[in-house]
Amino acid sequence: MRNFLSLLGMFLLLCGCGEQQEYQPGFVAQQANPEKNYSFAIHPLHNPEMLLERYGPIVDYINRHIEGAHFTLEASRNYEEFEKKLYAGQLDFALPNPYQTVNSLKHGYHVFGKMGDDHNFTGIWLVRRDSGIRKVSDLKGKKVSYPAKTALAATMMPQYYLHTHGIDVNKDVENLYVGSQESSIMNVYLGQVAAGATWPIPWMLFQQQQPEKAAQLEKIWETEPLINNGLVARNDMPPELVERVAVLLSTLHENEEGRALLARLPISRFERANDASYDVVRSFLDAFSRKVRPLEPQ
Repeated sequence: MRNFLSLLGMFLLLCGCGEQQEYQPGFVAQQANPEKNYSFAIHPLHNPEMLLERYGPIVDYINRHIEGAHFTLEASRNYEEFEKKLYAGQLDFALPNPYQTVNSLKHGYHVFGKMGDDHNFTGIWLVRRDSGIRKVSDLKGKKVSYPAKTALAATMMPQYYLHTHGIDVNKDVENLYVGSQESSIMNVYLGQVAAGATWPIPWMLFQQQQPEKAAQLEKIWETEPLINNGLVARNDMPPELVERVAVLLSTLHENEEGRALLARLPISRFERANDASYDVVRSFLDAFSRKVRPLEPQ
């Protein structure tokens, strides 16, 4: 299993030379003979460098509060890479999107928690302010962008929105799956597409980090919310360890340090959850696959 240092180096190479990030990972001193190493993987909410910056402190926090175990944050370059590892059972703990969460249950995982703020788990459509796009039918014959086919909030939910507003996503628009939330937004800014889909957190961060570019874009439509991203553990993980991680994450909002860590993500809290919490996602996926486009078996 990669240690944290080698993993960070690898992803910095993948990302190239980006802007100086606020978070400089503090490498938690490993025990001389740690009882066990565990991976904690986050699905591609952001590019790998930003993911390490925002979620690295969460993993550091877990490591400081659990003895006899050491967790290593694992990021993936894209959705396909993350899903390959998750569905092969290579990850010990993970934070997948709700679609991946449901699929992981068929590959030896169970839900022990979730991100809070379900009201923010929506899909949004962005356009340039000078695009002339005002109603959904204006997208007919145009190119539109999404992060990945298996992104729930940023792809499936926006595609379902188009369907409910009279657009056949298989015929009426040209769908471009561009690899990341940031890429979907930038495709809109650069005029490569008429509209781009994402979800509120990447759009919020883009507005904070690139305000001049964001000022040229606007959110034009938003979907209804669904349950937020899940926390899963492989079924062979020690139950007492899973419970300890669940307690640490679900109580972050109760102390000053934890609230500061959550603000970096940004969410207000993590919550307890179980497999049944995601039944609502199964219902959405069933409707989506029947009405919009078929989903590939996972």
